[in-house]
Amino acid sequence: MPPTNHDAFWMPFTANRQFRRTPRMLVAADGMYYTSEDGRKVLDGCAGLWCVNAGHNRPRITEAVQKTIATLDFAPTFQMGHPLAFQAADRIAALAPGDLNHVFFCNSGSEAADTALKIAIAYHRVRGDGARTRLIGRERGYHGVGFGGISVGGISGNRKLYGSLLTGVDHLPHTLDLERNAFTKGLPAYGAELADNLERIVALHDPSTIAAVMVEPMAGSTGVLPPPVGYLKRLREICDKYGILLIFDEVITGFGRMGGTPFASEKFGVLPDILTCAKGVTNGTIPMGAAIARDHVYEAFMNGPETGIELPHGYTYSGHPVACAASLATLDTYAEENLFERAGDIAPYFEEAAHALRGLPHVIDIRNVGLVAGIELSSRPGAPGARAYEIFDRAFHKGVLVRYTGDVIAVSPPLIIQKSEIDQLFGTLADILRTVE
Repeated sequence: MPPTNHDAFWMPFTANRQFRRTPRMLVAADGMYYTSEDGRKVLDGCAGLWCVNAGHNRPRITEAVQKTIATLDFAPTFQMGHPLAFQAADRIAALAPGDLNHVFFCNSGSEAADTALKIAIAYHRVRGDGARTRLIGRERGYHGVGFGGISVGGISGNRKLYGSLLTGVDHLPHTLDLERNAFTKGLPAYGAELADNLERIVALHDPSTIAAVMVEPMAGSTGVLPPPVGYLKRLREICDKYGILLIFDEVITGFGRMGGTPFASEKFGVLPDILTCAKGVTNGTIPMGAAIARDHVYEAFMNGPETGIELPHGYTYSGHPVACAASLATLDTYAEENLFERAGDIAPYFEEAAHALRGLPHVIDIRNVGLVAGIELSSRPGAPGARAYEIFDRAFHKGVLVRYTGDVIAVSPPLIIQKSEIDQLFGTLADILRTVE
């Protein structure tokens, strides 16, 4: 079909007119590779969209989806249940750290974020503390595209078209500090003190009005910002001091992305009150997300008449049987192949390959943790993002798929990546950086 006939699909987060002129079409996927429309193999350097952690076309997941859709294509979870939803919730809760034992299913990271925010506000209300309605996010934070998520999120381009958004929201400063932390390997040494800005916000608004603080343990979509050493622990301490819930958005960082553990909260040794996940929970095969609550959050709702609905919230497809089957098969695949541990083992090689780009033209910072890296570029005068877009486009035509946001190239491959593929990934980027204007 010629590009002029591609107008019916209004593409998300895409320069639609630019795409129509030079489409990049994928028609198949297997293992570490996509197949392009013209038959080329394209190394997946970004796990689809941060989500295909176990690689593409995994037989166990495919078989589980096929079997389930032929057996139980849909079942409601409003006042009804089906075994797969309870099994998937048990497995996810068992992976989550601490007493994050209660899984509320939804269909995406965006829905997970809005679910977590609603739970946080409702938690205080059911405890008789209904004045706590204020939400605190962070500059450059990304929590999906629902009105709650973009209100608490802090990426200006995602907010500017949509009016006043939610009221009663404030933001912590972001943690990027190129002057002190440029080219850090792993977590930055400087910046833990930025968490103390929460004390300032608390003093401004009064702690009795604040329901929750929501942050990504590692900010991904904004360009890969690992947390400074001690930063998340300081946020936890301040939230505990004032009775504020702490929410971690682990839609990107969950399911092995940080290397060695299922979730970043365990990797960084900080337990949130609510944790959101999506993407890797089904290896990207079927849409699914979840908000996972600790015992004290869940139990606060389990009062009043047993016949009453404790939380008036949910989605038609919450705990969809096919999605639950995909999740169970995905978790089996992670466990059978030790993919979380494998990601931790190969992360040092990945780190060295990423930082080998230092010194190449236009590279002003490289940031990494686990199997994710961000390569920040100097911007072209008057054309922010243009250089990163050109590198993204040229990489695709050279057989490597990466992401870009602003002038940051983001790399986050499936956890099955081999050293030779890491070499191909960063070698291709190096070749392009040497020649791009």
